[in-house]
Amino acid sequence: MAIKVAVVMGSDSDLSVMKETVDTLKNFGIEVYVSVTSAHRTPNKVKTFLEEVLKRHCEVIIAAAGGAAHLAGVIAAHTTLPVIAVPMTSVMNGIDSLYSTVQMPQGIPVGTMAIGKAGAVNAGIFAAQILALKYPKLQKEMVKFKKELADKVVKKDKKLQEKGINKYLGEMKK
Repeated sequence: MAIKVAVVMGSDSDLSVMKETVDTLKNFGIEVYVSVTSAHRTPNKVKTFLEEVLKRHCEVIIAAAGGAAHLAGVIAAHTTLPVIAVPMTSVMNGIDSLYSTVQMPQGIPVGTMAIGKAGAVNAGIFAAQILALKYPKLQKEMVKFKKELADKVVKKDKKLQEKGINKYLGEMKK
């Protein structure tokens, strides 16, 4: 059985950022179902989306939304699957979206990531970490991923120690 995650966004204008989530999930070998639906403009389609998520055997839902950012909360209210929110940049630089998703009422949890691209990537990683609890192969991939992150930092520090601050920064600008 393939590991599957659903990625949904309130507008196709979020697609370029949420492609980062999709790419992150695919890098871990996770299949992705992607959809656009709005909690406000297409509330009935949200229900249809959730039905499709169950038919496709998705195990985590990642929802992106800007402005009022109710999509993740509405979805979380209608499912027992883990829901991860990615606040999108909006009129208030995404702060409004962030506040909307982190202030969910008791009983309707939504894991909320950072605003925009960093949040989109982290949502994919977080979903993979959740699923790694169930899938040993994915657990091994997560261990490998974390080691690669650490190795990059060690390599950068070695270069900094060898070259010094000014030369290191000069090479970074190239």
